[in-house]
Amino acid sequence: MSLLTDLVNLDLSDNTEKIIAEYIWVGGSGMDMRSKARTLPGPVTDPSKLPKWNYDGSSTGQAPGEDSEVILYPQAIFKDPFRRGNNILVMCDTYTPAGEPIPTNKRHAAAQIFSNPDVVAEVPWYGIEQEYTLLQKDVKWPVGWPIGGFPGPQGPYYCSVGADKSFGRDIVDAHYKACLYAGINISGINGEVMPGQWEFQVGPSVGISAADEVWIARYILERITEIAGVVVSFDPKPIPGDWNGAGAHTNYSTKSMREEGGYEIIKKAIDKLGLRHKEHISAYGEGNERRLTGHHETADINTFKWGVANRGASIRVGRDTEKEGKGYFEDRRPASNMDPYTVTSMIAETTLLWNP
Repeated sequence: MSLLTDLVNLDLSDNTEKIIAEYIWVGGSGMDMRSKARTLPGPVTDPSKLPKWNYDGSSTGQAPGEDSEVILYPQAIFKDPFRRGNNILVMCDTYTPAGEPIPTNKRHAAAQIFSNPDVVAEVPWYGIEQEYTLLQKDVKWPVGWPIGGFPGPQGPYYCSVGADKSFGRDIVDAHYKACLYAGINISGINGEVMPGQWEFQVGPSVGISAADEVWIARYILERITEIAGVVVSFDPKPIPGDWNGAGAHTNYSTKSMREEGGYEIIKKAIDKLGLRHKEHISAYGEGNERRLTGHHETADINTFKWGVANRGASIRVGRDTEKEGKGYFEDRRPASNMDPYTVTSMIAETTLLWNP
């Protein structure tokens, strides 16, 4: 196996200027990630310089067999932590041969919102807290849990240390470092309330780049768990009962919110979000009703409320924001399986473009 490892880790830069570009896209379910690689003649740093590519959309649930070609448009480049060197990961979105975005392409609509001059002027920042659960491969049961049984009640596991409380740290730390290497603005990680559940944070990142970075971070996590023989789940409530669900809390601010008098802007934005609560909930992830029950640090899915330092609210405002009169707020409603293109652009649209 050492020879195989040596070959996997070959440094190509000593022998060729050619690089490998891994083209990545979102598949037909809206959560499955797909990728394939191609050789390029030399290093590339600008996605507009990359060639478009195609794939068989009938095999990903994105096109019929009789007209199966889907075109990949490169949109963002990251360093490849697996192949290293000048090799790259490329986040793509998906189009018909005629140039129309296919229905599962959520990036295209998000890019239109983020390119609106009223949105651009406000420089929207996002910080996304991506929770996930690590599962044992063959039994689909959380790592560290006895097969067919349960660990002790929640309490000792959040931000814990120790072999009896913290499960999967090697995967989490490998992912953290790989994201930093890739150029993702990952800002931290922590163990979560349910054992076997973890979180990483991306941001603050501006506009659509926040969503690109979350998708690539998810891809890297899928690759690392593949290597480790563990399954990563983004299900918002992987274990029924008295166990915390998994969310993707989305922290948000605009230029006006970050400046003096910003707290009043924040309150107006929250009022707008409340008026469109149902529309947001419908776009915030599948199965979220199993998570947003009013228990386990959530607000009930049918209720909109906000508060300062209230983790049982739909929208939480931090104590520092209240004290300083400016800052950001946290939308606690998105599920862990949300599409970050949809959630980030929808928050911007509601708070900056929509007039009730």
